[in-house]
Amino acid sequence: MRVVHGSAALSHRPRRPVLTIGNFDGVHIGHRAILRTVTDRARVLDGEAVVYTFDPHPRKVLQGAAAPALLTTTEQKLELLAAAQIDLVVLEPFTAAFARTPPETFVRENIHARMGPLEVYVGYDFHYGRDREGSMRLLTELGPRLGFAVTIIPEVTMGSRDVSSSRIRALLAEGAVEEAKLLLGRSYAVRGTVVAGDRRGRTLGFPTANLAPETEILPASGVYAGRARLLDGGSDPGAILGAVTNVGRRPTFKPDDPPLAEAHLLDWSGDLYGRRIELTFETRLREERRFSGPDALREQIARDVAEGRRRLEAH
Repeated sequence: MRVVHGSAALSHRPRRPVLTIGNFDGVHIGHRAILRTVTDRARVLDGEAVVYTFDPHPRKVLQGAAAPALLTTTEQKLELLAAAQIDLVVLEPFTAAFARTPPETFVRENIHARMGPLEVYVGYDFHYGRDREGSMRLLTELGPRLGFAVTIIPEVTMGSRDVSSSRIRALLAEGAVEEAKLLLGRSYAVRGTVVAGDRRGRTLGFPTANLAPETEILPASGVYAGRARLLDGGSDPGAILGAVTNVGRRPTFKPDDPPLAEAHLLDWSGDLYGRRIELTFETRLREERRFSGPDALREQIARDVAEGRRRLEAH
């Protein structure tokens, strides 16, 4: 998959492009329905499947600190788009000046003149241009005039509700990672670098990797079973191991600390400091709670590890 940073950086139009436009945070099953249509049509038309998306997320520019946290980093999003067999991603730099682009100018210049799509597919809630003024009606009127067909992909629902990034964020805030997995089509994953902690896990007999997360959202406080994937460094990049991860403030020792994720990797010994890893959250084992002291905590961690191993084997 090719990645081009901005439509103005395209040296030539893509080959017979079939295009979709959107933010695609999370690349959930609703997004995948659109991506699947785009790739299928591109193969039929002997063209390229193209995603036009934005970096940073428009809400980060328009809303600042009030913007919702994102489910995926740009790196994760691009990997998921590649896995969906997209041929080209145009990653448009989103700035305050770009946000003032009139909707018709956006369609004529950024979409038609620079990419020349044969067909455009967008989600049912798609808006574009200055103040999100761009309507579906304008797009469906302009498209045929400029030479491309426009199709609106209907919402994907689960449990009588639409699948959306905001719904997934709400589930993660509740610790409902198994329900979030159904909407994402995969287990929720957090990436980051392993940093030095207070080494208390090692003294308890269960060493942990303390994550400085790059991903903006951690699930609710609690203990989870999942996987750890080693992303780089060492002799075994790409290795996948079972993991039991605690998310929270470590109430037994430092209840006032900010939330963090620390994972005990099953059947692993070695130095992970400075390495990037990805933690997935497949099932929640229990809520976080305070213990009377190290011995009680050690006994509970042993039970958590045994239960986590059992559930991962069952999966």
